[in-house]
Amino acid sequence: MQFTKNLKTDLPSGLVVFLVALPLCLGIALASGAPFFSGIISGIVGGIVIGALSNSQLSVSGPAAGLAALVLGAITAIGDFRLFLCAVLIAGILQLLMSLAKLGGIANYIPSSVIKGMLTSIGILIVAKQIPHAFGYDKDEKGNVTELFPYGSENMHELLQPLQHIEVGVTLICVISIIIMLLWEKPFIKKRLPFVPGALVAVIVAILINQLWLSTGSKLAIENEHLVQIKAASSASEFLGFFTFPDFSGFLNSKIIVYGFAIAIIASLETLLSIEAIDNLDPQRRVTNTNRELFAQGVGNAVAGLIGGLPITSVIVRSSANVNAGAKSKFSAIFHGLLLLISVIFIPMLLNKIPLSALAAILLLTGYKLAKPSVFVQTVKNGKFQYIPFFVTVIVIIAIDLFGLVPAVSGKGLLIGVIAGIVAAFGAILHGNLKNSYFFHKERHQQGDLVKIHLSEEVSFLNKAAIRETLDTIPANTTVIIDASNTSYIDFDVLELIKEFRDIKAPLKNIVSKLEGFKDKYQVENQLNVQSVH
Repeated sequence: MQFTKNLKTDLPSGLVVFLVALPLCLGIALASGAPFFSGIISGIVGGIVIGALSNSQLSVSGPAAGLAALVLGAITAIGDFRLFLCAVLIAGILQLLMSLAKLGGIANYIPSSVIKGMLTSIGILIVAKQIPHAFGYDKDEKGNVTELFPYGSENMHELLQPLQHIEVGVTLICVISIIIMLLWEKPFIKKRLPFVPGALVAVIVAILINQLWLSTGSKLAIENEHLVQIKAASSASEFLGFFTFPDFSGFLNSKIIVYGFAIAIIASLETLLSIEAIDNLDPQRRVTNTNRELFAQGVGNAVAGLIGGLPITSVIVRSSANVNAGAKSKFSAIFHGLLLLISVIFIPMLLNKIPLSALAAILLLTGYKLAKPSVFVQTVKNGKFQYIPFFVTVIVIIAIDLFGLVPAVSGKGLLIGVIAGIVAAFGAILHGNLKNSYFFHKERHQQGDLVKIHLSEEVSFLNKAAIRETLDTIPANTTVIIDASNTSYIDFDVLELIKEFRDIKAPLKNIVSKLEGFKDKYQVENQLNVQSVH
């Protein structure tokens, strides 16, 4: 009953999501250095399999731009797509285990500054990897921005060589596509055509322009090497032959296992963050069971790995488009997966007319939105405890994945960068904790300086160094009051430090020390120490 009730909203919503997802599936496959068909497979599995199993009514899953850099590095490092599929399968199995272990709340323990840094890094990497495809100088199908910059060359001809190979038609298509998508975001168009995605319009216009160039014999015409290339099947059996199955020997390869872990962690984080965002957008405020979501994602990634797909996550772009289109239930996501399946079966020849530079334009804007300057400005404004982990995460990821400063771990920069960011965040918190274990107040008094030290609620061994430094630098001939009335816990080492100051160091410097508010359990007497050295 509920199923039929929502059809009038879910069918149009599913169509909108399909229109958004189709160019993204192809574009992300391009950015990942994987076969285009693998991107479509992941879109189909994300829609039908995960859509059916997920507890979320509005989330839409598919290949994610956030994993493109990791997948590209993994495929490059492994050197065999069938072996890489084992890593996807391993990631799916790990997500199933995470769901059984009730780890759906894991994202709550990752600092927002680190997550923001990860997403910003992903945006920078996406832009960098798509620049060669945007200009048509993509001799390396993986997309490498350094192709455009022949460092170390002293030969002027070699320095100008990239410019000589840039395809004018390819570049024009990219520029036109970007202009269309930017215009489509303007209110005067967006309000009139809210359900027509700008990315789809850009792709259609790109196809029409290139077909016009081809028909007129223009030198701007884009040839097949710069177009999408998806196999077209003449029969059902031939279509089934397009699916790629994993080489299970990868389960014995430590490198592939490590990539599987990396994909599982990053994909799970991206999914859980997307789910949280979509639950907040849900007009009915339904709450998704995150452990159930991990189970659905695990099944989806396992299936994708078995039949030749890319890693899958819940994707905020498609999910928000689903919400904005008025979806009411998960059938919208399932329907979008069915439409992707139908398109790859019946219209592959039309898909093969899409210029790669049009897809690159979509990804360039996607990357820019993730890494736009306002993100950096706002993060800096939020203070050092936010921007230090943020910049550590960004710098580590970019250094490893873009510039290859650590070749041995290339492709795992996202995971390493996130770990580095967490360490930096922990260090910032630790530093703040060291400084905030007490409140230090100093004022003039008739009989000399009066120093008041108010200990905070919890004083651990981590605060020992800071407290020792403060006590050691108190000038001679002063009065010191150490107040512990607000504390609930003081570490034994800190108590011994305070006793040492009271009984030994203070008398040596003619300091009058007074301890207040120490509870009986601390075994420290609250008394005025008037010992002095004359």
